[in-house]
Formats: sequence, C-alpha cells, structure tokens
Amino acid sequence: MKLVWFRNDLRLADNPALRHACAGDEPVAALFIISPTQWRQHEMAPIRQRFMLAQVDVLGRELAALGIPLHLLRVETFAEAPAALADLCREQGVTQLYANQAIEIDEQRRDHAVSAALAEQAVGCHWLNGCCVLPPGRVLTGSGEMFKVFTPFSRAWLKALDEEGFVIHRAPTARGEPLPWQPLAERAWVDEALGELTVDPRWPVGEAEARRRLNDFLEQAVLDYGETRDFPAIAGTSVLSPYLAAGIISPRQCVAALQQRLGYRPQSKAQPGFVWLNELIWREFYRHLLVLIPTLSMNRPFKQETAALPWSWDPDAFAAWCEGRTGYPIVDAAMRCLNATGWMHNRLRMIVASFLTKDLHIHWRLGEDYFMSRLIDGDLAANNGGWQWAAGTGADAAPYFRVFNPTTQGQRFDPQGEFIRTWVTELADIPAAYVHQPHDWLRLKGRQDYPAPMVDHAVARVRAIEMFRSLEK
Repeated sequence: MKLVWFRNDLRLADNPALRHACAGDEPVAALFIISPTQWRQHEMAPIRQRFMLAQVDVLGRELAALGIPLHLLRVETFAEAPAALADLCREQGVTQLYANQAIEIDEQRRDHAVSAALAEQAVGCHWLNGCCVLPPGRVLTGSGEMFKVFTPFSRAWLKALDEEGFVIHRAPTARGEPLPWQPLAERAWVDEALGELTVDPRWPVGEAEARRRLNDFLEQAVLDYGETRDFPAIAGTSVLSPYLAAGIISPRQCVAALQQRLGYRPQSKAQPGFVWLNELIWREFYRHLLVLIPTLSMNRPFKQETAALPWSWDPDAFAAWCEGRTGYPIVDAAMRCLNATGWMHNRLRMIVASFLTKDLHIHWRLGEDYFMSRLIDGDLAANNGGWQWAAGTGADAAPYFRVFNPTTQGQRFDPQGEFIRTWVTELADIPAAYVHQPHDWLRLKGRQDYPAPMVDHAVARVRAIEMFRSLEK
C-alpha cells in the first residue's frame, strides 16, 4: 500500500506526490491531518481553516470516486504526527509514503520526525516539490549560493525555467471501484475541533473554480494587469491567492496557462503578461528564502541588524489599526475589508503595513500575526516576506524611501473614494473631493462619527527614518 499525505496541496491535477504514488498497480490511499491546536498556535485564520476543510471535503469525494480512500487523522500538534502516522501505516500495511515538501521550519521538523519514525517500520518516505515551479535550491548564483535579492533571482529563475522547463502532472485515473465518502459536516469530531464548517460564498472551493478564476483573469485582465492591479475598486487582479495558498491550483498551472494564453513566456516588463508572471516569481523568491533562512519562520528579521530597532508595542494604537480606527480613510477601509472578508488587495497590504511600521512604529511581527489570524490566503512565506519588505527589515528593503504617505496613496489608487466609501460607512455620503481628508468637511457638518488622524504622517515619517539611521551609529 502507498499512502499520499495531502497538506497545502489539496488538488488532483499537477500533484507530484499523488502522481508518483499512483505509478504502478499497488493500492493507493490518501491522508489529511487536522491539527487544531497547532493551527491556532500558527495563527491560522478561522476562515482559512474552513476554506481548507471545505476543499478537503471536495478532495475526499473526488478521490473516493477514483477508488482512493482519504483517511482523516486528528492530532492536536505536529509533535503527535509521527506516532499517529506510524500507527496508520501499520494498520493499513503502508510501505511507501509520498508527500510534497514543506518549507516552513516547524513543518520540516515534523517531516524529519515522521521519516525517522517510519524508517523504524521500513516505510520509505518520498518528499517531492509541489509548492514551487522550481524547487528551492535550483536557482543559484554563479558561486552556487541561493539569491538574497529579488531582481537577480528573477533573471536567474527565468533562465533556469527556459533551460529545463517543467511538467504539469495529470490527475490520476480511476484505480478501482468508487468508494463511499462521509462529508466532514457529518463527522462530530471535526465539528468539535473546528466549529461550524460553513464556507464563505465569496470563496467557492474546487479545482474547477480555481481554473475558472485563472482563465477569466487571463482572458479579461492579464494584459492590463500592470495598469490596473493597484486600484482596489477595480477587478484587476486574479484573486487566486487563497487557491494557491491551499494548493487548490499550482504555480506551475498558472505559468502554463499564462504561456498558453499569450503564445510565449514573457521575459521582460516590455512584454504583456510579464508583470503578473513577476508576481508569481516574487512568490517563489519568498519561498526559497524561507528554506535558505529558517529563522524567518521564527520571528527573526532577514536583516539581522534590524532586530535592534526600537519598535513600539502600544496595544491601544495597535487595536485602532486592527479595527480600522486610524483616521486615515484608505487604511481604515482596508482593515475593515480584511476583517469582514478575510482578504485584502495587495496594494492595500503595502499601505497598511507601512502605516503600522512607519507611522505608528509598531513591530512588524504584530502585523504579520494579525494578518495570518484573518487572511483566507495566509501563507507564511508570502506574508512574512511582504511584512518585512514594508517594514524595511527584509529582502530588497528600502527603509529610507519606502515610507508610504497614506493620504496620497489613497488619492492615487482610490481617486474617487469608491473603495473607501464601501468600507468606511461613516464616509459613505462624503463628496469625492474630501474623501481622503474628510475631517474639515465633517467638522463643517457638525459630525464627530469618524476619528481624527492618530498621527501626523510628516512627523511620523521623520521618526521612522531616524529609527533606521540609529542603526548606523
């Protein structure tokens, strides 16, 4: 018996672990492990847990239709996984375990412990690359080291992809008679661990839905992506991040679909489609960095000297940011959108991260954890990379220049205030001319239902720059 362990790769198509396990005639079973306590320790958002488990439900039904049973195990923490897996392998007569490689440090430690436990039972473990187009360690400098700066990484990544290409693995065919599948909602122990399993209708699950979103984006928006991606009131992005984070679609499928749509693989900014491809390369870069520098998984900065920065931990200021009560409309709209939907537009993520770290001078770790606790697309590599980029502590950091003015950012990327008025209901009736600086208009109307700005951005900006300059002394 071969066993496929599904993690953040909840799909049939382009799943290397599933494809390799299904080679040959030996019986195949599948596994998903629910770890409620560990998920809470990792700040996994409830909306992400529900989304992921809804996809597990779909996956279990689809595997059952192929004659592959999906086993569910509940272990509270990763530390319990090796013994639980060893017991399952013993009960089912498993001789080979297949899984796609994890890149986070806790997950890697868990997998090493699983390998050791199963080796005692002569169960072979096979770890494959299912999370990146090119596996960590494949894209190297001329001296054979991994890259720490994005632009040369991007060039080398494109070159490596041209040299070796990539394969899209087909979904397996039926391996036996269809099997029954008991929906997760009917399993009491799942409900006890995670509560209500309802899915937000804004985020339907399934590989077909992920492919539909990808195809719609490629047909309707990819050519204009470079011009529209920064405007949250416009449907200019792919909105695929939850599906990539859960592994419902793979980055290889995205690159292949882009290439098919264009008839070529773009190589530079001058070519249509490159800006979106470059976002996928950023995703790869952050995942490679997480493997290169395991301390990124441990709340440590990429630039080690920035650990000495005198960050604030002010709980009241942090709460105002979390709840969208900063007095800066674009920041507040973004945070309220996140809290209500579990998702935030990428330009807004940069704006609110800059505000927390450069205007409020609050430690980026608080923002990183808060995002993970709310985002449906929470992904350690991308989230950590984005927060450290904004805070000036990470790869490609530019702390003296990357201090976003929240007012001008709003004026530039939500010029008519459409996004702001959607989420900041106190400003729903304000004229567009005042929406980004509403306080004078509100005073004239005798209204006090929207907070005054928490800080003076010009003063806060100087303080942020002084923080970084203090490291040079």
